[in-house]
Amino acid sequence: MPHKPAASVLDHITVLDLTRVRSGPTCVRQLADWGADVIKVEMPPAVEGGAALGGSRHGSDFQNLHRNKRSLALNLKEEAGKEVFRKLAAKADVVVENYRPDVKHRLGIDYDSLAEINPRIILASISGFVQDGPYAKRPGFDQIAQGMGGLMSITGLPGQGPVRVGIPIADLTAGLFASQGIMLALLEREKSGRGQWLHTSLLEAQIFMLDFQSARWLIDKDVPGQAGNNHPTSIPTGVFATRDGHINIAVAGQEIWGRFCRLVGHEEWMTDPEFETADGRSENRDRLNGLIDDCIAEETTATWVAKFNGAGVPCGPIYDIGEVFGDEQVAHLGIVQPLESPALGTQHFARQPVSLSRTPSSFAASSPEVGAQTGEVLEELGYSADEIAELHKSGVVASED
Repeated sequence: MPHKPAASVLDHITVLDLTRVRSGPTCVRQLADWGADVIKVEMPPAVEGGAALGGSRHGSDFQNLHRNKRSLALNLKEEAGKEVFRKLAAKADVVVENYRPDVKHRLGIDYDSLAEINPRIILASISGFVQDGPYAKRPGFDQIAQGMGGLMSITGLPGQGPVRVGIPIADLTAGLFASQGIMLALLEREKSGRGQWLHTSLLEAQIFMLDFQSARWLIDKDVPGQAGNNHPTSIPTGVFATRDGHINIAVAGQEIWGRFCRLVGHEEWMTDPEFETADGRSENRDRLNGLIDDCIAEETTATWVAKFNGAGVPCGPIYDIGEVFGDEQVAHLGIVQPLESPALGTQHFARQPVSLSRTPSSFAASSPEVGAQTGEVLEELGYSADEIAELHKSGVVASED
């Protein structure tokens, strides 16, 4: 099928997607969901051999990452395949890859080579540890970056030992930062008329995401530790057990502290020397949390959520993933949207979290079967039917059938 843009924002932009697994596809999904014509360039199944990286093509993970794209099955190891790619690059705006740093040079898709073909081209590269330096050739994985980026040392209960975060946050943020870099490069190109090479890494993304925790070290030379569910500075903030479950309560500042004390029936805490100031509550956190635990255990989660929010004390339930999508606010927001897949029927995914009033994002096409649009992409490049047949015969390209 011809490109069917998911939005009008980037419908004038063509992206060649050479990515796999997660960080790269996360980046490209941002562009596809906002309307870019994304051509997913992947090896023909006969050349790939075995299971491709990224999991089952019909699995939920793959389907979620590769919507709104077209697929071209192209063997970049063959010179004829490289020639097809060069023709694509001559007309494209962006190339995204997350190969090992040296692979792009072997394939001839490094920035200098691409810029000779198309000076306006933007190349985005994502790696584990950046493009050079002592770790450049190391394989990069999310959990490795979580550990080396410090996140696992501040996640979990005190004394528990290192704990990974429950989502691949280094992969995801590296992909999001790369997409932001592409947007910036596209904006700059409007002034200069020239493309450029941008790159990020899982390690850089993870360190940036430390945010105030990194500032505690860089400015104060304070090494943060594990705080469990306790907020490091806003106290009391954390998880408390109710009669039938758990809730989060966030008491920030003296005004909210007063509201909280009155609501739980312990106004005397407001003038208790150990609790009346933020510093006092920090120093006596454990005793205070124990007293709060006793109060919160007397009522149900729903009761406390209603009471606290009604009084202006931030509070919320702690959902499992299924409960998240059953929440009335989530339903009201329309976060879950359907997408029809020719291969799998109706699927549901979470939409983009940003809403534009005039040019919203949508789901226009499900994840393509490998090579599903090979013929039409080649036709758009000007290849004749005989030339396409010859490329098929030689194994340079492949189609869905």
